[in-house]
Amino acid sequence: MPGKKLRKAAAYLAIFLSSLVMLVPFAKALLNSLKTYREYTAVPPTWFPDVFQWSNYAEVLKLGDFGTQTMNSFIVSILSVIGTLLSCSLVGYAFARLRFPMKNMLFLFVLGTMMIPPVVIIIPHFMIFNSMNMLDTLTPLWVIEWLAQPFGIFLMRQAFLGIPGEYEESAKMEGCNPLRIYWRIYMPMSLPSLATLAIFTFMTKWNEILAPSIYLSSSEKFTLPIGILGLKGQWVGNEQLMVAAALMSLLPILIVFLFAEKYFVQNHSASGIK
Repeated sequence: MPGKKLRKAAAYLAIFLSSLVMLVPFAKALLNSLKTYREYTAVPPTWFPDVFQWSNYAEVLKLGDFGTQTMNSFIVSILSVIGTLLSCSLVGYAFARLRFPMKNMLFLFVLGTMMIPPVVIIIPHFMIFNSMNMLDTLTPLWVIEWLAQPFGIFLMRQAFLGIPGEYEESAKMEGCNPLRIYWRIYMPMSLPSLATLAIFTFMTKWNEILAPSIYLSSSEKFTLPIGILGLKGQWVGNEQLMVAAALMSLLPILIVFLFAEKYFVQNHSASGIK
């Protein structure tokens, strides 16, 4: 019994220490965003400002067109999430439940594409979008997600494989076709995996920098990360405002995670049970 309590205490201590490793930098950034420039650049550095400068966040909104850029980021992220959930779940369902020639070989080929760095295919994508007159629009930033990405296909295939086949057999006896089985049975029973995929996709597209910097040239089309980085000259002497802008850009991700956290935890719990 004492050994069990000791292991439990050690586990809680490890969780506490790992939480500190993640929370301390965030707390430091939050405090830095509330400092004056002199306090921000002070040597040696200080943790707490003399007076919390909440006006820094209001000043950030005056530096750029963050409203339009935030809306652009929402459009790209939401369309990407919708496209990812639909395309990856359809392809994942096909690999998990349908029978067709060379299915396993094709699935291995899909997994193999995960090893290709995104930077390798950015130039071919640029040439394709240029030929379709899509440059300097938001379309290249989200349309690729509607073509099913390998990670999402793998995640949804594993989720569908974990659902007992008896549900499918019963639906077939009722006259349901594969598409209806996919939509009415497998999709509702895979909400934890769908939520996990939605969170990862939203985070990736919201924070994306490489693709927007290549495809976009007009400031009114910029997404939020590009808009923040594009104000380099205005951050000189106001670096604490850049920290505030970066923290403000994290709010949508935190909100999305809080709404989907229940399903996210369920997915990991189910994975552990399997």
